Amino acid sequence: MLIGYVSDERYVALPDTQIELENDQVSLEVRSRASGAVHADIPAGTYRVTLARRGYGSKRGELTVPTEQPHHFRLLKDDLLGYAWPKWVCGGERAEFRVHSDEAYHLSLWRYGWEKELVRPIGWFDEHGPRATVQLTPDGDYTQTGIQWNKFGYTSPAHKQFATAPERSGLYYFHARTESGRFFSFPWIVAPVQPTAPIAVLASNITWNAYNNFGGRSNYIHPDSLPETPTVNARLELRRYTDPSHINYDKHDYDPLSFDRPEPISHIPEGACITDPIVGRAGCHLAAAEWRLFGWLERQGFDYDLYAETQFHFDTLDLDQYRLLIISTHPEYWSQQMYDKLKAWVFERGGRLMYLGGNGLNGDVEFLDQQTCIYRNDDMRKLRVPGTSYESRFHLRHESEANLLGVVYDERGIMTAAPYRVIDADHWVFAGTGLQAEQTFGERSLHERIPGGACGHETDKVSASSPANTKVLAKGLNPDGGGADMVIHEPAGGGAVFSVGSICWPSSLPVDPAVAQITANVIRRFQT
Repeated sequence: MLIGYVSDERYVALPDTQIELENDQVSLEVRSRASGAVHADIPAGTYRVTLARRGYGSKRGELTVPTEQPHHFRLLKDDLLGYAWPKWVCGGERAEFRVHSDEAYHLSLWRYGWEKELVRPIGWFDEHGPRATVQLTPDGDYTQTGIQWNKFGYTSPAHKQFATAPERSGLYYFHARTESGRFFSFPWIVAPVQPTAPIAVLASNITWNAYNNFGGRSNYIHPDSLPETPTVNARLELRRYTDPSHINYDKHDYDPLSFDRPEPISHIPEGACITDPIVGRAGCHLAAAEWRLFGWLERQGFDYDLYAETQFHFDTLDLDQYRLLIISTHPEYWSQQMYDKLKAWVFERGGRLMYLGGNGLNGDVEFLDQQTCIYRNDDMRKLRVPGTSYESRFHLRHESEANLLGVVYDERGIMTAAPYRVIDADHWVFAGTGLQAEQTFGERSLHERIPGGACGHETDKVSASSPANTKVLAKGLNPDGGGADMVIHEPAGGGAVFSVGSICWPSSLPVDPAVAQITANVIRRFQT
């Protein structure tokens, strides 16, 4: 009788796992098969289940058979991982650090500005009981419920693991290092208690969560739900590899994704400097690339307050306390409430927006609570119907983001990078650059996944939904007309929007003089 499957934190099948099943009448050991399947000829009843596999944390639980569906046993690999919970706070608030380690580790807190600054050491943590620093994962699909680390074994107040946020807003990282030298870092977004600067900046943490596949799901891997069986070989099983006509989003309903999970994609290597090429596939469009913007702002003397996008949704950020809002890199997923608040601030109350990224505000997000959201991708086949007026996933459910940003993402130019070409050389954004019409800029970039320039990875262009007064200032030289449109538009009432339309832009800020000068020109104009 099939009673379940065993898989790891990536939802990859774990063969040859020992499973012991016991109650008052039965004591039996079986092993999982190559597919992770667990078969046992046992009578109906409730069993104590013990699972063990070398290199993974053992666990105990309870199981009643027969089950309506095969049970999904989940084991966690011995490793060093961690996250703060909540991942976003205000200065002076506490968060719990939740670290998984199979050996003793040291933890410290750092601020990531132009340089990494040690805030304070937090201490050493080791086992009182055997393997006591090893965490547990729930069975089933914990990408929906959260991984809930520290839930077990931290009942005493003395064992709770908290850190208090510094008063200064910014991007912070916890550094964890084991006795043997393994290293893992994880981010903590600290917003101000009260506004301290004329500029607010948003970290794109909703996008970070969308790309986080810890637990076996993200908005890109099994976005609608976990499949019935764990993966044995992704290239032979996942539709993105096996179906030439595969569309990632072809459903109406999608299961939730929890923020309550570690984010390996947000890890930044210990020795990385802000002027180094960005290591890894994910870093080039997520936290590591955004750090380049935050640090550059400080280097240039631009004071700012940092917020998580989730803090904007839940009203921690009051836009009316600021003159300028900056969003950057890859702010792909926003709620309709966030979008409407921002649009009203710009169009009705004179707010200024700088969009220093690409493929932004492109997907709709619904929050179920502070830690869980649904990425409302809808069915992207609707965008491919001949004659359709829909321009994005966000447009399918609300309106095209080009109404606000002046540009909207399309697939032309995807996964290429190039410099920009100047179109309107007399515009004030080019002051001090020395650039003339038809000249190029943005040749230098730290974006190592797709090298080639400041315009790339994914790019946005003007569309039928762009405001009538949208001015195109420069155009990316990406092939097949895929270059981003750098634009500005100024609604009546003093508001203004500047958009670069490229994920790669922040990766050029620390190293490309023209990109830096243009960005500084706009900030100085918009914040006054």
